[in-house]
Amino acid sequence: MLTEGGPTSGGRGIEVAGVRRAFGDVLAVDDISLTARPGEVTALIGPNGSGKTTLLLMLASLLVPDRGTVRIDGHDPVTAPAEVRARIGWMPDGFGTWDALTVREVLETIAAAYRIPAPQARERAEALLHTVHLADLADRRARVLSRGQKQRLGLARALVNDPSVLLLDEPASGLDPRSRIELRDILRSLAAEGRTVLVSSHILTELQEVADRAVIVARGRSIETQQLDGEAVTTALASWRIDSLDPLRLTEFLTSRHVPAQQVHGGMVEVEVAGEENAARLLTDLIGAGVRVTAFTPTRGALESAYLAATEDRQ
Repeated sequence: MLTEGGPTSGGRGIEVAGVRRAFGDVLAVDDISLTARPGEVTALIGPNGSGKTTLLLMLASLLVPDRGTVRIDGHDPVTAPAEVRARIGWMPDGFGTWDALTVREVLETIAAAYRIPAPQARERAEALLHTVHLADLADRRARVLSRGQKQRLGLARALVNDPSVLLLDEPASGLDPRSRIELRDILRSLAAEGRTVLVSSHILTELQEVADRAVIVARGRSIETQQLDGEAVTTALASWRIDSLDPLRLTEFLTSRHVPAQQVHGGMVEVEVAGEENAARLLTDLIGAGVRVTAFTPTRGALESAYLAATEDRQ
């Protein structure tokens, strides 16, 4: 998708150990440790105020940690900020731009800041505009863009310098459903190219579809790392909603099989099942027992279940 070579070669990813950062009496990050590997999408999830954005600012060399260590492809953002900034693509949640410039000019201006020669900058801007589906708006002023379009421009801007590490803070904010699907495909492609992708988001269902692992943070601490591929997903506890024309029979069947169920409304119940294989077996058994099932739908995926369990007693 981008030019070969450059900072993407030989990346070592992100390594964070025991990082702490306070603002006066407010402790924003208390003790966060995580690893994000090249070739993977790592999700950073947690409630508002859990320290996600503060951590990303430290990774981007925009804040200095009070304690702990950070390495971006082996470089310390505090002692080698230029090396780190050459390797990262940073997309903040609040994306600012120059409203008087056109969409194309925004990217070319960023390229000039990285001292990319003008002919190469034009080629890269053109390629990125197609990647984020903004080519038809290339000559529009940035001020006319919608929130979602600005988000896509922000992603393109983060990719101008061909980074080996991407730091994305709520990149799906303001995107319509189609754009979110396209973003998911872009992130997977970037990881497939060997880049390290760390993405903070509150849209857990979509993160589960794109991420290889998730780091859950709360109250400024990292409290769990959840694998989201392979065996970890196929056996994880997830929530399913079952609707039936025979609510009494459905309840009796679940009770006889010792499947805990929570009544939702009418003939609908919610159950938790470990893994997709067990969910499929439960549906087969229900139909085999003559229970007239009209809906069998996942309501909470493995990532959401892990997040809710990990943050049950936290804010």
